[in-house]
Amino acid sequence: MATIVTADRRIIGYRETGAGPALVLLHGVGSGAASWAAQLDSFAARFRVIAWDAPGYGESAPLAPATPSAADYADALASFLDALGVATAIVVGHSLGALIAASFARRHPARVRALILGDPASGYGRLEPVARAAKTRERLDLLDAHGPAGLAERRAAGLLSPAAPAAAIAKVRSVMAAIRPDGYAQAVRMLGAADIFADLPPARPTLVVWGGADRVTTPESCRAVADAIAGAERVELPGLGHACYVEDPAAFESALRAFLEKTIG
Repeated sequence: MATIVTADRRIIGYRETGAGPALVLLHGVGSGAASWAAQLDSFAARFRVIAWDAPGYGESAPLAPATPSAADYADALASFLDALGVATAIVVGHSLGALIAASFARRHPARVRALILGDPASGYGRLEPVARAAKTRERLDLLDAHGPAGLAERRAAGLLSPAAPAAAIAKVRSVMAAIRPDGYAQAVRMLGAADIFADLPPARPTLVVWGGADRVTTPESCRAVADAIAGAERVELPGLGHACYVEDPAAFESALRAFLEKTIG
């Protein structure tokens, strides 16, 4: 069950378990804190694991701008961590959450012990304006036409590999069906304007991890993000789709543990 906290006069919902160094989990555009259930369990023995519902998701109040930037979400994250008394954290962002994580690390570098970007979305900001607007409109039109449940029926399986177990597809579908249209629309508009390559942080311990069968943020695009970060480690998880941390939690967590053993001991 989600807990709420007031951060800079904004309510943020989140899930938390465990004790130790903070491990903060940031979900993607069609997801939510509930998608991190396996990681909340697996890492609790060593870390204080915190999965937020981004502004406009779950119990979290939306941001003020109709078209927020990644920096707006990053600043909301900073206020959220302040409210929880978290000074520094290992920050894990998946897909759209990777855009937020990168922006947070750029704006608040001293607060990030290590950065992990899973299947990172690059944003549409480098596209020509017409193409950028079309991609944004396509996502919003699909939501308008079918609502969250219909969106989930149409998109959930595509976030996983063709070989994904039925339970993983059901999990992705369930979490996506619970999105709020207002928060999703804000996040899609952020994605439409974002460019992760213009918002990457200074050099720090960084892991980029992705599914080898990702059809959303392709392996080629994930490698390009890793190439743009000095000294970044990279792990491709063979055969897994975009939501690799849901499809095969053990493989995803093994990559994170190996990286964290080397970087924070």
